[in-house]
Amino acid sequence: MSRKNPYAGQDPRTREAKAKGYPARSVFKLEEIDRRLRLLRPGQHVLDLGAAPGSWSLYASQRVAEGGRVFAVDLEEILQTFGPNVEVLRGDALDLENRALSRFAPYDVVLSDMAPRTSGNKLADQARSAELYLRALAVGSALGKPGSSFVGKIFMSGDFAEARARTAQAYSKVQVIRPEGTRTVSSEVFIVGDGLKPQSG
Repeated sequence: MSRKNPYAGQDPRTREAKAKGYPARSVFKLEEIDRRLRLLRPGQHVLDLGAAPGSWSLYASQRVAEGGRVFAVDLEEILQTFGPNVEVLRGDALDLENRALSRFAPYDVVLSDMAPRTSGNKLADQARSAELYLRALAVGSALGKPGSSFVGKIFMSGDFAEARARTAQAYSKVQVIRPEGTRTVSSEVFIVGDGLKPQSG
């Protein structure tokens, strides 16, 4: 007997997001993180990794306004229409060199909503999520301004403690947030680093 897909169909948050012009309900996760931590402000430069279908980039572009810039990167094609303060690059963040990601660097905020295509193998999916998180963290550390912020998604697993510790090495303050809009079946959380430390070497 087939099991019902818990992600199938539209729930009220999905319908609300679309009614507000966003392609996906994930916008409310970033909105909550931003509301709680006040990360996004007018004039900032933002890098959005794993940007498809575009909700985070659209929200960020509105927050940074005309004087800011958002660089949206994803392996998948992003069909969302943006204003002139957003540029889109289609590519794999694991393979792209930092030079390709530095369009508007140094960044005030680096965002990563990257997640693996789930395979059904929980351990493999968790390991892949940690790999994506650490890649995003490395990009944030390399391309962020001193004092900048980082938001990265990761599946809870045995790799979580190391990921949090690595974030604390790079940023002065670290918080872990599970937004209210996260589906109950999801193991995802967001690690937020604030205050990028000066890079040595």
